[in-house]
Amino acid sequence: MKSRHKRVLLALGWYDYRLHLGIERYAQEHGWTLSSNYARERVIPWGWDGDGILAWLGAGDDLAKFVWSVKKPIVDMSLRRPQFQCARVVEDNVHAGRLAARHLLDRRVESFAYYSDTDNWAYNERGDGFLEEIAAARKKSVWLRRHEANDLQTGRGEWQRRLRWLAKSLSALPKPLGVLAANDQQALEVLEACELARLSVPETVAIVGVGNYLLAPNAMPTPITSVDTNLELLGYRAAATLDELMHGGKVPAQPLRVPAQAVIPRKSSDLLAINHPNIARAIRFIWEHAHEPINVADVVRVAAMSRRGLHEAFLQQIGRTPGDEIRRVRIDAARRRLAETDEKVESVAMSCGYQSLNSFCVAFKNATDKSPGQFRREARGIA
Repeated sequence: MKSRHKRVLLALGWYDYRLHLGIERYAQEHGWTLSSNYARERVIPWGWDGDGILAWLGAGDDLAKFVWSVKKPIVDMSLRRPQFQCARVVEDNVHAGRLAARHLLDRRVESFAYYSDTDNWAYNERGDGFLEEIAAARKKSVWLRRHEANDLQTGRGEWQRRLRWLAKSLSALPKPLGVLAANDQQALEVLEACELARLSVPETVAIVGVGNYLLAPNAMPTPITSVDTNLELLGYRAAATLDELMHGGKVPAQPLRVPAQAVIPRKSSDLLAINHPNIARAIRFIWEHAHEPINVADVVRVAAMSRRGLHEAFLQQIGRTPGDEIRRVRIDAARRRLAETDEKVESVAMSCGYQSLNSFCVAFKNATDKSPGQFRREARGIA
């Protein structure tokens, strides 16, 4: 006899459409029936009966009590309530912080700061990853914690106090400065504080956020660079874990961590602190034209230097050769396209500056140890 469809409740105290997309994809592949996300409407579905629950119990005590009372297999996508002994699938926030640090280190920034406004487990993990990566590069960094500031008050006037405090804190740090904010909204606060302190972005301060959830970021005067934390894959992996539990599997002893997908570069970190004007001009040319069929000879002409001089100056200034930088920019663009679009691999190759599918596949394999198809499947959680 054919088994009935599994009935799964979405009890998400926090909402992002990408999370739903990952859950929906798994549900379609495995014939689930999904119950509506009642929590989004602040309604607790007392009396619901089904097979399992996908939860994000970061907020809402009533929702948490309901989920725990149902006595069904649960996967929580938060670490907020450790007293609940259930399976957890969560963002790898340390990895997200490390990606942001590498992005800013690539910009040759010498001073670094992490900004958060709440004692939050995810924010703390991102800060730990960021500062650890900066320390490994033997650079100095500071953690700006608004929630520990002396002038912290709730209510009217806090927003202006917060901006003044942040502007003063940023002004006191060495420049050029690279700042990671705990999320995209706080990255916007850093941007406003820079405007208040008359610190130019990205020339003096480069800013990165986390989440990649701002609406129409490229329509902003200064679009915010952000770390895509791979929420669609998080939803898919959470659903797969719940499926195992509903079929008698054991609760994993440790949370499953889903690594961040990539840094999505935009104007707010479009800075390279290079004292050599010819090399700065050459790198800008590579960043703006890597999607075209350029080569090292083109970079030599733009820099107005000898090929050997350009090679040596690149190694001295950024630790890579001109050819390495062209490949790095192209492969980064290819990673994003493979993970975020359904473009054919050949189309991705052409749009990233490669003249043949074979040359792209060889370059991608050398850079990532994966074929383009394998990378796309793993980025989307497809076995």
